[in-house]
Amino acid sequence: RGWATRTVRRYPATMPRLRVSTTLDATPDEVWQDIRDIASHVEWMQDAVDITFTSERESGVGTTFDCDTRIGPFRLTDHMEITSWVPGREMGVRHVGMVTGSGVFTLTPVRTGRGRRARTRTKFVWTERLRFPWYFAGPIGAVCARPVLRHVWRTNLRNLAARFS
Repeated sequence: RGWATRTVRRYPATMPRLRVSTTLDATPDEVWQDIRDIASHVEWMQDAVDITFTSERESGVGTTFDCDTRIGPFRLTDHMEITSWVPGREMGVRHVGMVTGSGVFTLTPVRTGRGRRARTRTKFVWTERLRFPWYFAGPIGAVCARPVLRHVWRTNLRNLAARFS
């Protein structure tokens, strides 16, 4: 075993968990009806350029797809697999391409108002934990990517919220 192998094991390039959230002006079921269409994610995710399904199915656990991703000058194809699919509550994904890791969208009902003004909204939480390869600067790339990804994903959530206003 060489120095490089020992170094990579000692300093994993896993980015700490990144979590962004918003409250949407729709019920969890209404939000789910929108996000369950994976191909439509390119309409509200500014970093997602194109989605191509690589499995026969286009929804549910086991669905696989390639997402052409662009953040500034960086472009890559993110290979993903749906790992969790709970209608109205959760969609989980595993990244299996150059960038590896996992992510999940969680939908939680939130009651607002009282009496006749009471309504149900949705707290939408997006959590990711990603691992960057050495040619994306490994641990340094993970540290540098965190604030950029947080900004991009917050913008994505604003775009998603606009679909319900």
